[in-house]
Amino acid sequence: MAGDGSDVGGDCDHLDDRVALGLALLERLEHESLPLADVVDRIETVTADPTTTRTILDEAELRGIIDREDGIVRPKSRQYVRFGEDVITKEGEFSCRRCGSSLSTGYFIDLETGELGPFGSSCIRKVTGRE
Repeated sequence: MAGDGSDVGGDCDHLDDRVALGLALLERLEHESLPLADVVDRIETVTADPTTTRTILDEAELRGIIDREDGIVRPKSRQYVRFGEDVITKEGEFSCRRCGSSLSTGYFIDLETGELGPFGSSCIRKVTGRE
């Protein structure tokens, strides 16, 4: 995905940032269990690189953030994204990080490791597990 800033090759700090952001997102999954494909869909809001996605999943399992078995992911944390506190709304010209739609209002998830977004109103609900 050249040009969108989501995957810059050869930059170790950037890789660490993506892994940290992906781990922070997985810590906030709002489900008892999810199919691996749904989890990968959420991770793709952080990175489109399959190697980095695999690193995020492996590291999340090593750190005890998730359990994986037979294509099912079970989050261990019960910390969820709170819309009133963890989601920031900004006005401007954005493209949704999940679907690519043009936005005049962007929704950003404020995670400990940084902001993730922008997302449109329906994609923010999908990423946070509200839909």
